[in-house]
Amino acid sequence: MDHVQFWIRSHQRTPSGSRDFKEATKRDALARLEVELERLLSTVPEPKQPLVEKEFAGFKNLFSRFLAEQGPSVTWEKIQKLPEHAVIDYTTLQTPTTDSIHHMLDKLVVVKLNGGLGTSMGCKGPKSVIQVRNELTFLDLTVQQIEHLNKTYKCNVPLVLMNSFNTDEDTLKVIRKYRGLKLDIHTFNQSCHPRINRESLLPLAKDADVHSDIEAWYPPGHGDFYESFYNSGLLNKFIKEGRTYCFISNIDNLGANVDLNILNLLLNPDQKEQSEFVMEVTDKTRADVKGGTLIQYEDKLRLLEIAQVPKEHVDDFKSVSQFKFFNTNNLWAKLDAIKRVVERGSLNMEIIVNNKSLADGVNVIQLETAVGAAMKCFEGGIGVNVPRSRFLPVKKTSDLLLGTVIIIANHGERIDIPSGALLENKIVSGNLRILDH
Repeated sequence: MDHVQFWIRSHQRTPSGSRDFKEATKRDALARLEVELERLLSTVPEPKQPLVEKEFAGFKNLFSRFLAEQGPSVTWEKIQKLPEHAVIDYTTLQTPTTDSIHHMLDKLVVVKLNGGLGTSMGCKGPKSVIQVRNELTFLDLTVQQIEHLNKTYKCNVPLVLMNSFNTDEDTLKVIRKYRGLKLDIHTFNQSCHPRINRESLLPLAKDADVHSDIEAWYPPGHGDFYESFYNSGLLNKFIKEGRTYCFISNIDNLGANVDLNILNLLLNPDQKEQSEFVMEVTDKTRADVKGGTLIQYEDKLRLLEIAQVPKEHVDDFKSVSQFKFFNTNNLWAKLDAIKRVVERGSLNMEIIVNNKSLADGVNVIQLETAVGAAMKCFEGGIGVNVPRSRFLPVKKTSDLLLGTVIIIANHGERIDIPSGALLENKIVSGNLRILDH
């Protein structure tokens, strides 16, 4: 652990004089940051200042919480066993009647997290425009899926892309080709935060022109979705239209299509109250031991990431028997609940401290959050244990080559794979059902 993190977090059993010194140093760091943010804000063109001011306020909140954090965010002994009905088996969900699907889909917004670049696959530009099948890109496949829903059920499910400053310009050029389709596409940008010098704890940026020094800025993780969605005006727009839920997923997850059974669970629950948040989880395998898992903590369901786990319990966290599920990052959230938690300022998601070294050797800190970590901030959150076919991420080029199973259903079709099935060196596509025999 680097010396700055140690300085910030290791205050236990220190003499009062040392503790007072550290508290004074933290206050000084926050005060100096505020001065720098004001200076950066003064370089922003006036029409853009209100939005940038909101983004900087979010960053200042993250930074002050980062300074205040003391050790791991989870006390291991407080983790409780998952309640019996905390995670619902997907196979028990009711299939909606055909007549009801049109009205259900008119309550839905589809959100794709589109802030990532294709660098891990050796490509420049947004990852979403990399070709993955039959010369179709991640974005093409997403658009085709939603257009198919709209045509089949005579509805108008909108697609929302959360871009970052890395992907926005290229994405706006690409989506022009979809203008003739039966689909409304909306975009907004997630926040743009300044990278912090690890030694001085001050921003690297000299002014607020991101593209003049792109290495001085970063998108603060997909946990920024809620506030940026709210700030964009799209959240209020969809609420006024009478929409109820959004389905959020990564653009590179080929299995993350709209599931009508889960939507039916949300809109027509057995209990009277609608769940405000659903996390799709799937059975953990040895390949998934580093992925986030679902836990009960302080009587609420929440996401636990490996970065939050005390070192002495990392092996426990990786245990498939102790933690059976992992997070697919397919999430469903109630729109009016998002509005409530943002306006109340109650989105206290765990901070991920991402240490990086830039090309010039400068060590920087990025403060990030994960979209699934907001689960604890909502009421009535539940997990749904979904088939593995709903988690098919493509993270690197080798995932598209033989040796990795890529499973893609035709629009409106599904592929069922029995639990525990082993498939090797196969690409499975089309309208196919694989059954036990």
